[in-house]
Amino acid sequence: MTTGHTAPPGVIDLLGLLAYAELGSFFRLADDAGLAPSLRSKGQLAALAATEQAHYQALHDRLAELGVDPEEAMEPFVAPLDLWHERTEPQSWLESLVKTYVGDGIAGDFYRKVAELADEETRILVEGVMAETGRAEFVAETVRAALEEDPKLAGRLSLWARRLVGEALSQAQAVAVSRPELATLLAGKTAEEGRVGADAAGLGDLAAVSRMFASLTDRHAGRLKAMGLAE
Repeated sequence: MTTGHTAPPGVIDLLGLLAYAELGSFFRLADDAGLAPSLRSKGQLAALAATEQAHYQALHDRLAELGVDPEEAMEPFVAPLDLWHERTEPQSWLESLVKTYVGDGIAGDFYRKVAELADEETRILVEGVMAETGRAEFVAETVRAALEEDPKLAGRLSLWARRLVGEALSQAQAVAVSRPELATLLAGKTAEEGRVGADAAGLGDLAAVSRMFASLTDRHAGRLKAMGLAE
């Protein structure tokens, strides 16, 4: 591993977390493309998967530019992200689409908000990676069409969406506990302030993570409405 990078540990953690998340998104979208019921859906999801792979590569390259081994930067986040996916295993293609839209959407809001607290280059990179790529429109349109055919799906999918958000918050808190430098960044403090001001358990930073997720609920409600689902 190359040493001597100058980026704060919290920024390295942010890039490593996002890189592994993008890699996972690529595989999930590729799997969804294989299960899609129409050639149109297969093609659209395959294109979205390719975009996620390009995003992963950009983050991977940025970590390497900073003198960091990208795989080592991602490693701390493999277990918590894999656990989130295990706990939110979709039972149908529609549930998988809702997970992609809701789960990745609220995570994207989260990453962008954290990036605002980082350096400008990191912020620009993260905003580019998290830019909407047509996924939102495709998923919303597909779910609305399914609800028109079978309105009874709405209740189950709404419950599923709420569960996804709850699990996302739980995993974010777990990551904040295990990665105090990232939690410090989330709290909007410098590393020195984090070391001086936080108590031993990092409860102040953990509370900041919870407040940040709470502030994202408006956009989450908008996504549910776009799919024709209620909160």
